[in-house]
Amino acid sequence: MVILHEGAPVKVMEFHHHTPGNLRAMVQARLRNLLTGNSFEFRFRSNDTLERVILEQHEMEYLYSDGSHHHFMNSETFEQVAMTEDELGDAAQWLMPGLKIEVEFYNGTPIGVALPGSMELTVVETEPVMKGATASNSNKPAKLENGVTLQVPPFIVEGEKIRVNPTEARYMERVK
Repeated sequence: MVILHEGAPVKVMEFHHHTPGNLRAMVQARLRNLLTGNSFEFRFRSNDTLERVILEQHEMEYLYSDGSHHHFMNSETFEQVAMTEDELGDAAQWLMPGLKIEVEFYNGTPIGVALPGSMELTVVETEPVMKGATASNSNKPAKLENGVTLQVPPFIVEGEKIRVNPTEARYMERVK
């Protein structure tokens, strides 16, 4: 959820409800300022009022990176926007040319992207399969075609397509 806090849009990353003893209840929240990218913690009391921010979302296609900015094009209007590495955060490592992605706008300015729930990528580098390896708890690192390295089960081999969750940087399953 995105809320307005001290005049700036902030994303609620996580929160915990506390009722300490005979004191009033409060919510301890970890927030991230969408304009600056700074994360901080804030304690909301029961009498605090919150204003929810509605972000515009447009489907855009990732085009390219020129080193300092990542460029996106609106699929309908062909309008292009550029975002910095800081504005994208961890999402920048998952971008590949041609990827359709939801770009979030606040007051007409792009402030972030919503990654898809899953992506199908090819493993380009990993250790060879160990004999007798089954789906055990001992995972191994694998480098994907977009340069991201994550942990995969020991039976995954180079050249294999896998489905990953980009928001959690987690292996999901093999693609058949």
